Amino acid sequence: MAITAQLVIEAFEKRFNATPDVFRAPGRVNLIGEHTDYNLGFVCPIAIDFACYTASAPNRDGVLRVFSLNLDEGREWPIDRLASLVPAKDWTDYVIGVIRQIPMARGRDILIYSTVPVGSGLSSSAALEVSTALAAGWDLEHAPRLDLVKLCRRAENEFVGVPCGIMDQYISVFGQDGSAVKIDCRSLDHEAVALPAGLAIVAVNSLVKHELSQGAYRDRVAECGRAAATLGVESLRDASLDALSRITDPIILQRARHVVTEDLRVEQFVAACRSGDVGAMGRLFVESHRSLQHDYEVSCEELDFLVDHAIRIEGVHGARMTGGGFGGCTVNLLQASAVDLFESSIRDAYQLRYGIDPAFYRVKATAGASKLS
Repeated sequence: MAITAQLVIEAFEKRFNATPDVFRAPGRVNLIGEHTDYNLGFVCPIAIDFACYTASAPNRDGVLRVFSLNLDEGREWPIDRLASLVPAKDWTDYVIGVIRQIPMARGRDILIYSTVPVGSGLSSSAALEVSTALAAGWDLEHAPRLDLVKLCRRAENEFVGVPCGIMDQYISVFGQDGSAVKIDCRSLDHEAVALPAGLAIVAVNSLVKHELSQGAYRDRVAECGRAAATLGVESLRDASLDALSRITDPIILQRARHVVTEDLRVEQFVAACRSGDVGAMGRLFVESHRSLQHDYEVSCEELDFLVDHAIRIEGVHGARMTGGGFGGCTVNLLQASAVDLFESSIRDAYQLRYGIDPAFYRVKATAGASKLS
């Protein structure tokens, strides 16, 4: 982390000839509780040691300058015109969507560098949103952290136009070292869930992203809304398994069944985690994946292959897709001693089947957003 911060400082000083403040916001891996957040249910993610870093300093020119070190490109806008901007349909929408909600009396230069792989399902967008808010002047020490979470979610919902739930921004702000965080997406309360010793978490990037992902996400949100309306509840958070028999549309029934059973799996996973029952944790992983695969229908051939192969490897407790679906990553729970064997076995099998090497991310549960310097 110190090396990354220094890299960002040096790049900022070279580009803008000023010494910046530096901020960090992590990506996330959701351990369990998929597609439940926008249904006001439960989720159990970890913030990970892959993060978006921003360096920031005010300027006297009355402009917002933003430069992406990853993309080697930048943009600038007069600050008195930020409120009138419309989405550009690129990475700058996440930046502008956040900054429009933070009053700026002076110009500002911001440099961005992220180690969260884009398109992998590890929430590079939320990490960018949160770190941008800090770079734009959000006072992390004195302003309510939950207000920061809500601001960043609004940016993605209203300006970027993605109807996401609140989990990604929440865990980027409230992540904890060594623990998952169980989040109640209705009350917005949370509790730390310490992870058992000797447990390794490896995300495997399928390196595919199928084109229907964005439209299908919107469809699932709408389908869940129809299910809730049929049952006469505010959201599927309030639905019971017994009540699902009242849904006659088979597709809507499948979607609702996933959400209701996934909320139950979160509760069971937390209990297993606290008792150190890694076998039960792993079984719940696989149950979650099968539900996402068959009831929610947001998996894909490559993710299913990665899960099916992983659970046959010695030392692997469980595997499941994580994120929105249709590509991106699986998350795998395994014994720390089995990581090398796991990665080599998955690499060989995936290369043989699809002709490409997947990417592996050995992740650790880490603290949420912070100011580094």
